[in-house]
Amino acid sequence: MATGRGEGPLPVEVVVPVRWSRDEPARVAELRDHLRSLAREVCHVSVVDGSPARMRAGHERAWRDHARVITPAPVDRLWPGTAWPDATSPGAAWIGLNGKVVGAWTGVLAARSEAVVISDDDVRHTRESLASLCDALGEAALVRPVTVYDSWPWQARWDGARTLVNVALGAEWPGTLAVRRSVVVEAGGWCPDVLFENLELWRTVGARGHRVVSVPVVVPRCPPTVRHFWSQRVRQAYDDLAQPGRLTVELALLPTVLWLARRPGRVAAGVLATVLLGALGHRRLGPQSQVPSSVVLWTPIWVLERAVCVWLALGYRAAGGVPYCGRRMPLSAHSLRALRRLSGTEPTS
Repeated sequence: MATGRGEGPLPVEVVVPVRWSRDEPARVAELRDHLRSLAREVCHVSVVDGSPARMRAGHERAWRDHARVITPAPVDRLWPGTAWPDATSPGAAWIGLNGKVVGAWTGVLAARSEAVVISDDDVRHTRESLASLCDALGEAALVRPVTVYDSWPWQARWDGARTLVNVALGAEWPGTLAVRRSVVVEAGGWCPDVLFENLELWRTVGARGHRVVSVPVVVPRCPPTVRHFWSQRVRQAYDDLAQPGRLTVELALLPTVLWLARRPGRVAAGVLATVLLGALGHRRLGPQSQVPSSVVLWTPIWVLERAVCVWLALGYRAAGGVPYCGRRMPLSAHSLRALRRLSGTEPTS
């Protein structure tokens, strides 16, 4: 897929799903500035605004000069075999438990380009990152880059350690993905009743036999507020309920920590092991990521956090799901096998 890396807009549409619950003028202005920058680099920009109606008019006034602002569209079904148990009557339009999915899917359906970059509102794409993702779509149906923070308050360093561990293990999930519109439309979208929406989309595309790839493209993102950071601790651990192998390892962390705590020498060895894991992730990201070396030292803190939060996540699952936007989300993501079965592509034995 040619990008036109020279002058002129790139042949890609950036879709930004937004669902804000509070009036935040500074945040609106910051996103406006980013949309202005995007509009200079790509053919099309769309914001899918699922915020309350009283806020949407102000958002549209702020953003409409740089992006098309649309509202999420209710859907009856997003992929084969789906039947929403929460619909009040047969055939009723159900908006889904995860509004971010419905917003992203609305944007993909309405996209005017084959190459679509779905991007969280805190991700700050550059022309270089967008061109690299568009190039990668020439050989794949879905492309996953890496996101890193562009500034480093303490909460960014703590959460940045998670990124280092994930990169070291080869499984970072960023706040942005690039997709071929035709592939996602053919698949009928992806389930809006899961928490781990990026993994769900990745598996949905892969289940249909399309190529999905990770690329070493580093994309900046804004650090979370302290409030948002704390709200994500258990939710991020809940994502791993969709990854049984990783979940098993993480459930073993807390017993291991308690065993290590009985002897100082063991504690030192455990801390060193986690720091070395973070250092491996830092090395794999490379100097272009501009991640401070000191973030590596936060790795033991993040590992201890996950050791506790994964058990809390399991408790939430037993209680009916993790709280999310005033609802409970029971399902993290469908397995690849389940998606193949639903799409009719499961191999026969």
